[in-house]
Amino acid sequence: MKSVIQRVSQASVSIDGNIAARIDQGLLVLICAETADTKATADRLLNKLLKLRIFSDDAGKMNRSVQDVEGGLLIVSQFTLAADVWSGNRPGFSGAAHPKMGEELYDYFVEAARKRHPIVETGTFGANMQVSLVNDGPVTIPIQL
Repeated sequence: MKSVIQRVSQASVSIDGNIAARIDQGLLVLICAETADTKATADRLLNKLLKLRIFSDDAGKMNRSVQDVEGGLLIVSQFTLAADVWSGNRPGFSGAAHPKMGEELYDYFVEAARKRHPIVETGTFGANMQVSLVNDGPVTIPIQL
């Protein structure tokens, strides 16, 4: 799975002009399932992001996880993370999982996150979403598993 994690002081997702999900301090998690991904891949990604120490401790060092700071997760599907732009000027998305598989892995990831973390909000798979955020730091970390 490919993911881009952004440490935020707030983030939201709007669909058709209405806010569908919102968090305060936490992580905006953009995820994309690729063709070879499995539930085990989703589990590894979730383990990594829950333990990723990218929040500041009292000394100002990145030493605390989203769990340590009791932050929220805003999980948004984004198949465009699989874009291949090496040939030509129009991105190709052949590396992205088929939509049915992508949605199944997205749903699995969200369900697993909700079992392990108290604050989980989501976008809507396949919807045209507008994502707003205040990137804290800024801290943006790409992850590919």
